[in-house]
Amino acid sequence: MDGDKMVEHFGEAFYNKVLADLPKYAEKWNLSNFEQIDYYSWSCLFTCISEQYGDCVLKIGSLLELTQTEYHLLKDFGGNGLCKIYEADVDNGVLLIERIMPGTQLSDEPSQDARINEFCSLVQKLHKPPANMDKYDTYMEWVSEITTFIKTRPDYAGLCQKMIKAEGICQPLWEKYTDRLLLHGDLHLENILLGKDGYCAIDPMGVIGDPVFNVTLFILDEIDWDTEGNFEYVVKTISTKLNIPEQDIRALLYIEACRVNCCYVEDGDYDEVDMDVISLVERMM
Repeated sequence: MDGDKMVEHFGEAFYNKVLADLPKYAEKWNLSNFEQIDYYSWSCLFTCISEQYGDCVLKIGSLLELTQTEYHLLKDFGGNGLCKIYEADVDNGVLLIERIMPGTQLSDEPSQDARINEFCSLVQKLHKPPANMDKYDTYMEWVSEITTFIKTRPDYAGLCQKMIKAEGICQPLWEKYTDRLLLHGDLHLENILLGKDGYCAIDPMGVIGDPVFNVTLFILDEIDWDTEGNFEYVVKTISTKLNIPEQDIRALLYIEACRVNCCYVEDGDYDEVDMDVISLVERMM
């Protein structure tokens, strides 16, 4: 386990929690063969072997609210395009989930048409009525909350103006697309892995909204930003396959580009902020 990197990313207190949790859950859930996944976001991940379930991932979260949301979403879906959840200690932020094998990322598929086809096939399965609506935020709430946050950052005044515009664009789309279903919420290329029965999704954020709000992160990942014609091709192709008007996809892309960049600021990932992408999407609306 890379202790230095974990302390740098999560802090020493969380690192010590992970050190205590590994033997605890190894005994509790009969786990062995832990190997850390070199990935650092809001959780620490270990592949492992379960005597009962086989290949698994032990996920130890640093943000309890996100762990709870993921737990409820995975329970609500019960597979069906998402990885399965096997065990959980939600109050301690620990989940034992299915390890998708072989686990090749959709981004490794060399054909753009194949990537788009696989995504469109998957995304149409990744929404369902929630068992309890109150356990999740809505997409509109996400947009309004991040707009409120970015207004507190005068050092990002330009981004703030873009986000205010995005919130204004989002409200009529929210009223136009009225299904209120449980969505993955973070469906980008790296969160779509090849399993034994085809591609499925991992690491859901969990949000309530119409399925049209579940497609934009993939498109932002998929577009070749150096080729203007590729933007048009991706938007037109997905518009046709998912029966979403092109102009609405363009508006949704603008909203999501602004929201994601504001989230980078909120999380302190300042180097990730990319105003050029926002400007390009805005120009293509």
